[in-house]
Amino acid sequence: MSETGPLPPAGRPGLLRRRAASFGHAFRGVGAALRSELHLQFHAVATVAVLGLGLYMRLSLSEWALVALAVTGVWAAELFNTAIETLTNLASPDYHPLAGKAKDVAAGAVLLAALGALAVGSCIFGPKIWALLPR
Repeated sequence: MSETGPLPPAGRPGLLRRRAASFGHAFRGVGAALRSELHLQFHAVATVAVLGLGLYMRLSLSEWALVALAVTGVWAAELFNTAIETLTNLASPDYHPLAGKAKDVAAGAVLLAALGALAVGSCIFGPKIWALLPR
């Protein structure tokens, strides 16, 4: 029993409401990051372009899977970077070398994810685009 009363059994509406609310918090976080982070806005535009190009090029299921993993990897890295920067700014409003290092390492993770996505995109889209070019 909790301080507020008995916990609802698993599968009850209370549990479903809490799970739905957690998705709401996650979507709100993505939306807040999109509104405030220029790099994430760039990634959003790039995502739309990649999805459009993928539809135009009629990617196979396995190609879509690789593109999806690459895109979500970049988005996840960018969101982690935003969270780390925000917490670092809260914990260390004045400059501190360790705070700078934390921000640099988080930004490095985004860079690596973006380079990996670029490599995946080059492997998947490169030959398809090359085949369309006149010779």
